[in-house]
Amino acid sequence: MLKTTISEVYKYVDQEVKIGAWVANKRSSGKIAFLQLRDGTGFIQGVVVKSDVPEEVFQAAKAVTQESSVYITGKIQKDERSPFGYEMLVTGIEVIQAAVDYPITPKEHGTEFLMDHRHLWLRSRRQHAIMKIRNEIIRATYEFFNEQGFVKVDPPILTGSSAEGGSELFATKYFDEDAYLSQSGQLHLEAAAMALGKVFSFGPTFRAEKSKTRRHLIEFWMIEPEMAFYDHEDNLKVQEEYVSHIVQSVLKNCELELKTLGRDTSKLEQIKAPFPRITYDEAIKFLHEKGFDDVQWGDDLGAPHETAIAESYDKPVFITHYPTSLKAFYMQPDPNREEVVLCADLIAPEGYGEIIGGSERIHDYELMKQRIEENNLDLDTYKWYLELRKYGSVPHSGFGLGLERTVAWISGVEHVRETIPFPRLINRLYP
Repeated sequence: MLKTTISEVYKYVDQEVKIGAWVANKRSSGKIAFLQLRDGTGFIQGVVVKSDVPEEVFQAAKAVTQESSVYITGKIQKDERSPFGYEMLVTGIEVIQAAVDYPITPKEHGTEFLMDHRHLWLRSRRQHAIMKIRNEIIRATYEFFNEQGFVKVDPPILTGSSAEGGSELFATKYFDEDAYLSQSGQLHLEAAAMALGKVFSFGPTFRAEKSKTRRHLIEFWMIEPEMAFYDHEDNLKVQEEYVSHIVQSVLKNCELELKTLGRDTSKLEQIKAPFPRITYDEAIKFLHEKGFDDVQWGDDLGAPHETAIAESYDKPVFITHYPTSLKAFYMQPDPNREEVVLCADLIAPEGYGEIIGGSERIHDYELMKQRIEENNLDLDTYKWYLELRKYGSVPHSGFGLGLERTVAWISGVEHVRETIPFPRLINRLYP
């Protein structure tokens, strides 16, 4: 018997095949049973007609329980009514393991219940679709940066200092000295860029931030490119081309998943470079015109402010040239206006907030030393980072894209907890 997967059945129309699967759901009448089957690659309906199969096969179809594992054989045929386009006329069922009292039933469940059973919730059609979109974004990320001549570099997760200079760090002991879980691989990637030109990383980052918003996770994944000889303008072009690439890749390769989630793809079809840009000054003026009198020049922009700005555009929008006081110590000041830096946050449409933060980095030794001291950072700890400005320093830029927020935006999911297999939140370290 030919063995295949659900995603490959289109190759075997009118042929009999064998698939290893789980029974996601079922319904039956006196003469026919419908089995909703999944195997990780996709979902397909298995139709068991009593008159066409031995009695024991039909009885097995009626008795099989939700999430039981099976080997199922049958003939593949096209089905225009199915979102997948195919169904299986079942001829045989072999139960591998019969599941009893599966906790997640087709009825409604509360969020906490589903989060407690995240290891099982991942099996649902909705979660399957989100994870497939996440995977496509990752695949397209490697494709984009490889085609652009970037080298993948893996910065350390255990570090002796903070990339941002902040206090939201997870501390641990590294034998007899203090260490921290990485907030960002940026500083080490700058060193790699001085050796390899254009580099990027993809890995986990950690923020001990006591936030409960739908946009925040304690552990999340970031894509972080760093580029030697790239200025602020060059940096923005890479960002908009990269985001355009991943959105169009999802539209092309995840049509069924987007349909499963009910995503309005017309909004995604507009996401093509170039993206609109406004300065921080213009953002403050705009917010005042919209009645946000609570925010003044020098204040950071919160979620309501970002959403109000994003609603004026049908593409992601760059907010550039933030005040120096709001941003990290390593950002290059505007040569024409030192109170602002050459940076940008990329705000996604539809209320999803910032998905990218980036900047041109300071490349002058004396200025970087001054900024380290002004931010009360230990010069010895940052000695190696400062030395990058001592031995062949060049203008360079980079950015970081938060994967989970990007998955949420592209897939249309409200909360980032659904965009990572096992979310880590303030109150959740299980499962």
